[in-house]
Amino acid sequence: MQKKKLLNFQNLNQNLSIENSSVNITIKREDLIHAFISGNKYRKLKYNIEEAKRLEATSLLTFGGAFSNHIAAVAYAGKANGFKTIGVIRGKELGAKQELNPTLLFAKTRGMHLEFISRESYRKKTSDDFIGKLKKRFDDFYLLPEGGTNDLAVKGCEEILQTDDFNFDYICCAVGTGGTISGIINAAQSHQSILGFPALKGESLQQDIRKFANQDHWDLITDYHFGGYGKIKPELIAFINRFKKDYGIPLDPIYTGKMVFGVFDLIEKGFFPKDSKILVIHTGGLQGIAGVNAMLKRKNQPLIEV
Repeated sequence: MQKKKLLNFQNLNQNLSIENSSVNITIKREDLIHAFISGNKYRKLKYNIEEAKRLEATSLLTFGGAFSNHIAAVAYAGKANGFKTIGVIRGKELGAKQELNPTLLFAKTRGMHLEFISRESYRKKTSDDFIGKLKKRFDDFYLLPEGGTNDLAVKGCEEILQTDDFNFDYICCAVGTGGTISGIINAAQSHQSILGFPALKGESLQQDIRKFANQDHWDLITDYHFGGYGKIKPELIAFINRFKKDYGIPLDPIYTGKMVFGVFDLIEKGFFPKDSKILVIHTGGLQGIAGVNAMLKRKNQPLIEV
């Protein structure tokens, strides 16, 4: 990525004090890196964009769902760097509703071609046959996997931690495809414990992370996915709204909101030793709030306050 276009990073750690708590929490505001390519999506795309330019690719192709932060980020970064972009979207039925989906509408207005496929076909997205058919349809392209996780993405995520972050005992982050936590694990010091909070159900995450992580001082806390990817419950919405009111920091309901909910719940349960210093990584994803609120409104459920 060209720094003059996309880089606007400062020390964004923000101290939070929790009443009646014996731990210290700091939230690292990766969500403030860029207005449209925030948090881990910026990190994951940084070196992939450089590689696509080196290979003289003209288009980027990737995959995602209805509220995908990755789809939105690729659409914006692609346009900013002179690439055509193609998004293969999970759910053929979304094609007829794309104008009602803020994430997909954003991607479309940034020039991304949206290709809607069935969920059955989507499950084959990593097969050679499936990729071959895409190449016949769209010619050659630079392929970005779902969620953006590959070796170059992990390299970018290794830059999340800075020297000042090595004083923390615990580092907590949300987990989707495993790329972000892998980079954090690789960059962390041996005395630090890395805790990942998966946003979805699934037993393959451990294996996915081990493909990229080169240290073992990490664990996954699997109790806070709220039923799976994209699943949202009223207690999560209430927590996100209360957190913003108390601390002035917005959280997304798909990833970071679930993770922060989990961290606070573990504190109440005495999980962390007294005087622990905890670094919480805010990986962004706030663009998804509009789409989630539209879904909640249709179900006549409480909305996330923006």
